[in-house]
Amino acid sequence: MREFTHSHSPTPEIMVSSISGKLVFLLVLAINSLLCIPHLAHSSTCTNPPIIFNFGDSNSDTGGLLAGLGIPIRFPNGRAFFRRSTGRLSDGRLLIDFLCQSVNASLLRPYLDSLGSSFSNGANFAIAGSTTLPRNVPFALHVQVMQFKHFKDLSAELASTGVNGLVSYDKFRDALYMIDIGQNDIADSFAHGLSYAQVVKKIPSVLAEIKNAIEEIHDQGGRKFWVHNTGPLGCLPQKLALAQNISQNLDSVGCISSYNAAAKLFNEGLLHMCTELRSEIKDASIVYVDVFSIKFDLIANSTSYGFSNPVTACCGAGGPPYNYERRVGCGYPGYQVCDEGSRFVSWDGVHYTEAANSVIASKILSTDYSTPPLAFDFFCQ
Repeated sequence: MREFTHSHSPTPEIMVSSISGKLVFLLVLAINSLLCIPHLAHSSTCTNPPIIFNFGDSNSDTGGLLAGLGIPIRFPNGRAFFRRSTGRLSDGRLLIDFLCQSVNASLLRPYLDSLGSSFSNGANFAIAGSTTLPRNVPFALHVQVMQFKHFKDLSAELASTGVNGLVSYDKFRDALYMIDIGQNDIADSFAHGLSYAQVVKKIPSVLAEIKNAIEEIHDQGGRKFWVHNTGPLGCLPQKLALAQNISQNLDSVGCISSYNAAAKLFNEGLLHMCTELRSEIKDASIVYVDVFSIKFDLIANSTSYGFSNPVTACCGAGGPPYNYERRVGCGYPGYQVCDEGSRFVSWDGVHYTEAANSVIASKILSTDYSTPPLAFDFFCQ
């Protein structure tokens, strides 16, 4: 079987040439999904519809970049589940999608998506490329929190006039507030030529912004928080392809040691910050989730999970070892994409495939990587 398929058009119609062919193709995909994607247990403790608000970057952006800036996220993004591009930077569902489905919640719509959206189960403020600093630049974490405040106030105002499909004012306290940000702060610092020591020096300021965001949301009534640490930056095909003179800086897995060391320091600080906050705001539940360990294990032991080529992008350009070129994005002229059904960890060199996200979600839902070890549905009423 060919590992990569060259494509010159982002339209899905080129994949099959007849209606019957499409039906067979979709059936094969459905069977493959059942065989390859781990079973995710669905919660039965949510008697009321779960409400979730998310803040972050492209790891959890469900269409905000497209809705907010109009930047197209082209097919084959979305091919594995949605069968079309939805603005997610993946071939299918993101980690946040699997977590929402685990509590039988609808997939979160982007806050900036004004057409045909329902926000009765929360909203997603995450935007691809977001950082914590500088804090007043769209769409930094602080800006996302300000958007949330406006959303909350406007929801109350509209609800008072009889508008349906919004979160009622008293339900904001029962919602879960998810935060998954910090990766771009570290990655961008390395990309701009900062040394390891200079990157590490910036970490306290990044953590201060995340702490401030939690405190601001708490002031708005939020009481239940779910905080993801950052993943192994040094294992991303993009970083491996673009970094200079890395041969002496690779670990036994083939990842950039200094990048991962900076991520680990950030994560240690984030864990300490969450611990401190629990003692400062005792009426809040703050769960820290070690996503780094899950993702690194998936990459280091990829074959045991049924994956191949853990540091090669499925959709990109240039071919092995990384299949990543800065000038050729997934879905743009010149890209090549792995065959559907292939088991790749990385989708486009930065983001994970749906199959990988499914494994990561199943690990998170086990509570083995959470501090304290609360189940994801702990916020349900």
